[in-house]
Amino acid sequence: MMNNFFCAEESCQAKEDLIGTALNRQYYVLIEVPPPWTSQPLNSKGITKKLQNLQSTIDESECSLRLVFIYNANYYQIGQTHLIIYYQAEELSSGYSKKEYILSDIDDAVPIIENCINNELFVDVEDTNIQTRDLLVCTHGSHDKCCAKYGIPFYRQALATVANLSLSHVRVWQSSHFGGHRFAPTMIDLPTARYYGRLDQKSFISILTQTGDIQSLKSVYRGWGILPWQVQILERELMLKYGWDWFNYQVKGCVIEQNEDETFNQVEITFITPDDLVNHYRCNVIEDESKTLFFRSQCGQDELIKFSQFSITDLGKVNKNLVTV
Repeated sequence: MMNNFFCAEESCQAKEDLIGTALNRQYYVLIEVPPPWTSQPLNSKGITKKLQNLQSTIDESECSLRLVFIYNANYYQIGQTHLIIYYQAEELSSGYSKKEYILSDIDDAVPIIENCINNELFVDVEDTNIQTRDLLVCTHGSHDKCCAKYGIPFYRQALATVANLSLSHVRVWQSSHFGGHRFAPTMIDLPTARYYGRLDQKSFISILTQTGDIQSLKSVYRGWGILPWQVQILERELMLKYGWDWFNYQVKGCVIEQNEDETFNQVEITFITPDDLVNHYRCNVIEDESKTLFFRSQCGQDELIKFSQFSITDLGKVNKNLVTV
């Protein structure tokens, strides 16, 4: 019976809201490694001991780093490894900065990753610094079978869609786990680090081209990785309010006040438009107990898990003196 259970179907049928589930990370470290990957990617075949030894350091570090394996057969060349670092350079931003390397020895990635862990960018290695948009689709079936069942077909369709639209600056990669398997197929759009889930080709084309009804993103948008999860909930409201123009704004956000169990959070977003108008919005993000859900959170698990759902109250614009940014 459990073999027929897919957590992505459970979450969808429960009508779980996706928002607030993007990982808030300072660094994304993408390493090109052909699958198959084990559930813990650094234990995969062909990964050197030197790389594996980074696992405990990454786990213990407070620099907020996410390591992700990526692969696309069209880009892969034996003897070469893409290493792509996306990092937050500015507090007020519309996304991440990037460094990209092509390494002849995968162990050459270790000192670069260690510099990220120590928040010291970068070692003196020549980088390609190609301006691209990198779309990561989770296909990590050994972590959760939903990522294979839904992620792999979506990845193949995404490749075809990008080719059909002749988007030469867009690269689609299959990737290892980055959270949210119950929202499969799920994707990170870099360099913005916006997360999406339950994607289909219609919503994917809207995201790619930033066209169509912005309201359609409400059901697929997981949040923006530059922001704390509570602030992601406010950010979606502002995105739906301002439409596709929102993607051109410089944004920062913070939690002003919260209680101990984070069922009450006061959050604020500041943003600057391309014509240098500064705006501030503030609201309360509170747990809505009337919407609390209980379901099995991953494939192969019997236990019911509580999933809190949150609502926004007291949303309003805040008048402040102009600040220097």
